Amino acid sequence: MVANPSEATPDFVARARALAPILKGRAEEAEGLRRLPDATIADFQEAGFFRMLQPRRFGGWEVDPGVFFDTQIEIARACPSSAWVLGVVSVHSWQLALFDERAQQDVWGDDTSALISSSYAPVGKVERADGGFVISGRWSFSSGSDHCGWVFVGGFAPPAPDARGPDMRTFLLPRSDYTIEDTWNVSGLKGTGSNDIVVDRAFVPEHRTHKLIHGFTGESPGLAQNPAPLFKLPFGQVFVRAVSTSAIGAALGALEVYRGYTAKRYATSDGSKVAEDPTAQVLCARGVTTLDEVRAILRRNFDEMMECVRAGEKIPVERRVQYRYESARAVVRCVEVVDSLFTASGGRALFDGHPIQRYWQDVHAARAHYANNPDKPGRNLGRVMLGMKNTDFFI
Repeated sequence: MVANPSEATPDFVARARALAPILKGRAEEAEGLRRLPDATIADFQEAGFFRMLQPRRFGGWEVDPGVFFDTQIEIARACPSSAWVLGVVSVHSWQLALFDERAQQDVWGDDTSALISSSYAPVGKVERADGGFVISGRWSFSSGSDHCGWVFVGGFAPPAPDARGPDMRTFLLPRSDYTIEDTWNVSGLKGTGSNDIVVDRAFVPEHRTHKLIHGFTGESPGLAQNPAPLFKLPFGQVFVRAVSTSAIGAALGALEVYRGYTAKRYATSDGSKVAEDPTAQVLCARGVTTLDEVRAILRRNFDEMMECVRAGEKIPVERRVQYRYESARAVVRCVEVVDSLFTASGGRALFDGHPIQRYWQDVHAARAHYANNPDKPGRNLGRVMLGMKNTDFFI
């Protein structure tokens, strides 16, 4: 669905809820394919989900981040793999708006529905060339790559003659410049199709690169054409939430499964009704309040950031450091909720096909993402609180 400037923004959360039963029904198919079914991508395109963070001048909706993340949560309740792909691929449309205008035209000039996958780890070999760079390498974990015609890959650009050192960048490549290797044989988030990207000496023009430091300082070249407050958010803040928010939806889905399963369950040892067990009751209470807390923090943080950028103010680094830690901590807390529900579900939860299995596997897979490890951002927050300098520019 393409945005119409005169049309009111759709209720994307309601659309996600309406689509949820269909996605839940396709979850097993997605796991078997080890990628999302084509029908799911088509449904997301039809609903306008991939356009939520896309610039309006390219048919996007430029929605408030809270709407985007609430939509992702609703999708994750039904199918965490679908929500994961939706989150990361949609964020790429947001990041492309930060690139030079020529890069935006390269991708969306002929097809505003074009999608981009990514693998940001700076593992490739990058050489300077006339007008750009030549890059080679293998990048792993490129979610949704089978459905995308472009890819973002990370690398360190060699220093220019007048620079003090190399700078980390995102390099944008068309599908003709890379191959996808099928490597996604995993235990969790099986349907995300997070395969390897292989590049052999592809030329990337300068305008198809984005400097990490510009995502931190708010000096991205694309802001000249895309001045909306949405695009003035720090890149690190938007991306990390795209890979942590699915865990909230997965935990909510697990809680729904546990409630439905436990309400009808009788203990095999003595025939008592498990729902009358105080332990089960407290487990539900703790789960729902924990998930309310992590959602409230997510909304508060983006409300604060949007308030700053709308006022033309800089978001304080100290707050950004805390936001980054809270993003990763949210996943840890969701894992704790799902683990407690899984453990309390009894031996039947061990069997393939038990509805809580998928949520348990998927939330642990989400926790394995580098951005969802709270240790490094936690240490950095402690440093800043104790009067030392911030050491993380992915905030």
